[in-house]
Amino acid sequence: MPREKLQTLTEQMFYVLLCLRQECCGMDIMEAVQQMTNGRISIGPGTLYHLLDQFQEEGMIRETKTEGRRKSYIISDKGQQRLDEAYHRLCMQAADYERMTGGAYHEKREVPLGALSPV
Repeated sequence: MPREKLQTLTEQMFYVLLCLRQECCGMDIMEAVQQMTNGRISIGPGTLYHLLDQFQEEGMIRETKTEGRRKSYIISDKGQQRLDEAYHRLCMQAADYERMTGGAYHEKREVPLGALSPV
C-alpha cells in the first residue's frame, strides 16, 4: 500500500501549516516563521511555494484570495488534523527523550551507538 504524501511533516512544513491557522500570503509566512523561531528556521520562496502547491494539491490548505500575484491561504480541516498529528508525534518524541535521559538536555554530547537504554 503506497504511503500517503505529506504524512510526516518536516520542520518547515510544520511551521507553514502553523502560520496558516490564520489567513496569510507567502511573504507573511516567510516573515512569521523567521520571527516565530527567532531566525532558527527560514524558508526561501522556492521552497515555500513548492510546499504551498503540495499542500493545496493534498487538500491541506485552500486559497482564499488573489490580488495580482499575491495569493492568500488558510489551513483546511485536513491540514489542521495533520498539524495536530505532527504536534502529538513531537510531544511523544520529547517524552521519550525525557524518559531516556531523565529530562536532562545534553548539548553536543556524543553517545556511542548501542549505548542507549531505558533509564
